[in-house]
Amino acid sequence: MSTSMFGEPIPRREDPRLLTGQGRYLDDLGRGALAAAFVRSPHAHARIEGIDVDAALDVDGLVAIYTHEDLPPGVGDPLPLLIPHPALTHGRTARPLARDVVRHVGEPVAMVVARDRYLAEDAAERIRVDYEVLPAVVGIENAAAAERLVHEDVPGNVGAHLVQEVGDAPAAVAAAPHRLEFRLDIERSASMPLEGRGVYARWDPDEGSLRVYSSTQTSTGVRMALAARLGLPKTKVEVIAPDVGGGFGVKVVHPWPEEVLVPWAARLLGREVKWTEDRREHFVGAAHERGQVQRVRVGFDDAGRILGLDVTILHDHGAYTPYGIIVPIVTSTQLPGPYKPGAYRVEFTSLYTNTVIVTPYRGAGRPQGVFCMERTMDKIAAHLGLDRAEVRAANFIRPEEFPYDQGLTFQDGRPLIYDSGDYPRMLEMIKELIGWDGFAEEREAARREGRRIGIGLGCYVEGTGVGPYEGGHVEIDSTGRVHVATGLTSQGQGHQTVFAQIAAAELGVPIEDVTVATGDTRRFGYAVGTFASRAAVMSGNAIALACRRVRDKALRIAGEALEADPRDLEITDGVVHVRGDPTAAIPLRTVAVLANPLRYAFDEEARRATQFAVGGSPDEPPVPAGEEPGLEGRDYYSPVRSTFASGMHAAVVETDPETAEIRILRYAVVHDCGRMINPRIVEGQIHGGVAQGVGGALYERMVYDESGQLLNASFMDFLMPYATEVPRIRTGHLETPSPLNPLGIKGAGEAGVIPVSAVIASAVEDAEGIRIDAMPLSPDGLFRLRRRAAVDPALRVERLPA
Repeated sequence: MSTSMFGEPIPRREDPRLLTGQGRYLDDLGRGALAAAFVRSPHAHARIEGIDVDAALDVDGLVAIYTHEDLPPGVGDPLPLLIPHPALTHGRTARPLARDVVRHVGEPVAMVVARDRYLAEDAAERIRVDYEVLPAVVGIENAAAAERLVHEDVPGNVGAHLVQEVGDAPAAVAAAPHRLEFRLDIERSASMPLEGRGVYARWDPDEGSLRVYSSTQTSTGVRMALAARLGLPKTKVEVIAPDVGGGFGVKVVHPWPEEVLVPWAARLLGREVKWTEDRREHFVGAAHERGQVQRVRVGFDDAGRILGLDVTILHDHGAYTPYGIIVPIVTSTQLPGPYKPGAYRVEFTSLYTNTVIVTPYRGAGRPQGVFCMERTMDKIAAHLGLDRAEVRAANFIRPEEFPYDQGLTFQDGRPLIYDSGDYPRMLEMIKELIGWDGFAEEREAARREGRRIGIGLGCYVEGTGVGPYEGGHVEIDSTGRVHVATGLTSQGQGHQTVFAQIAAAELGVPIEDVTVATGDTRRFGYAVGTFASRAAVMSGNAIALACRRVRDKALRIAGEALEADPRDLEITDGVVHVRGDPTAAIPLRTVAVLANPLRYAFDEEARRATQFAVGGSPDEPPVPAGEEPGLEGRDYYSPVRSTFASGMHAAVVETDPETAEIRILRYAVVHDCGRMINPRIVEGQIHGGVAQGVGGALYERMVYDESGQLLNASFMDFLMPYATEVPRIRTGHLETPSPLNPLGIKGAGEAGVIPVSAVIASAVEDAEGIRIDAMPLSPDGLFRLRRRAAVDPALRVERLPA
């Protein structure tokens, strides 16, 4: 056995179990539970005139049918608005079951509980709902025109409006030597985890307690919401996230309607009840992201330095705002990226539409902001005839300028102050990885062969590790095993590995002796959740602090046993010894025994800790005042503000002259997440993120018709990249430790996805000489752009200097 320390690229410890089919997901549980199914609206906007359940009552195995009228106060009320904000002046949330009006296709109207899911679906199909169909509001510009309203009491369909300014951007743009104005569009996409949402609940009438299993990114949040909605003490509610087959943001909303209704029904019926989401339900009943229209005015000097940047954003937040306006806030504040944009003004209007709600999806508003800023950089370079990398370098924040205050307020309500970074060095690294300086010759050689290739570049800064806190609990038992618990959940990030590495490094024990528990409110009741690239920063530091408490206690107890000064002791491979004298040593398992004075001998180790074996001064209590028995510790980490990771991506693409297909020939990433706990896992996060970014750039879009029907609500029509479409990725790492936390780390979970659309747009524009101002870009879309550019010179651009 070896002590695996912080920074080692060890294999993920959870993978053997998951890859051999031993995972335990939501639908693996509750085999004998009753099953729930939902009647969902087929209309985007309609008034409910009546619900007739009579035809469903004859279904054999039917247990119950519920509509809004059956729900008691609390259960039937509108769901919570999780993140209020002063700019969110007209926040609206859905009810678990619609009462009078449905506002998007897929909104739940009735719940059926039956012996199994098949029977529940049969009964649901027999329920007749009479609707008065109302005009639907679909599309950002239709919402802004406000000829129709999604909510009758929301003027102009405007849920929120926010302006942030640093300096006088309009004046700076007007006075600049050069000015550009343009529009950019990002369409809707969505998280598509392998496992959909799901919830399974059972009620214990004797204890008056509820246990809920949920495929969620925030088990403690679900617990608090259920306690409030069902009128239960939180001590009587347990929520456990089993293995979760992907989240990507869609499972951070809490509670979903189903997470309220299924536990409520379980308590009411006195039976176990379960619901698992099918794929169509995920398309029309979960959440989407990305849709924005951006209008940009920028002023700059002859070197391409931005003097003023004025951006107006229209954001589509769908029919409701349960997660507030985090996405457009992140877009607007992360848009400046690694640059000093001079004067900056950003204004966003968040609009209701009769479509599925918008909540964070991996990247959470950052891909839109980066697309805006990086397209702006490319347009400046093209206008001036400059190298795109040189224009970026002219605008960089310099290493000596950290910490750098952008003068904005971030999503956590704290100042947007970058903690560390080295953007010029990162640019050098990405240029070398992708072959930037020699690309002009490569492109010319391809042209002679009749091939079109182009190169693109994208830079970003990502706020990570948002508060308010996370905690960690660490215990060493009498066998020397280390048990670590934290409240946040895991959806494939490798927490069982990286948190064990932190504990092993802090305690000086073999990693084989460390176990990690996450997402179980029985083990750790206070937490926020896994999202926003925060797990390693928040729980990692909390676990490190808890380990340091345990280590201090262990060294003190060992010092007494060895008659040595604790400052002269260290721990290696689970053994406490005097520095420089390995013979004067005591195993941690023995220290754990000594930390817990016993009256009874249960086994050989326990015998060594009984009152007669330990002895001690008769004038002192067995457990010193102010201490607790056992070798364990708990601590919390709460940051003063977010850390800011950063990165740069570059790609070389080829576009087919006839079919307009786009193929990625090379892809490179340089990333800075501070100190890396496990470089291999960081690489995996980047690779997975790039794959999702490629999907968002070239394949994935949600297509609505004018009546609010989602036209591609299945994997037959919603395209995602296969492994054959995801390029091999060359990766470089730069480590600028964060000064804000004990471990010096920043988040990495969303880094791979953030700049991909901007990079691909830049590369395709370089290959084609056609303006790329909207993403995603399909072969059909590129083909149409070619036809338009043939008759409209305004769509043509000079090849961008490499």
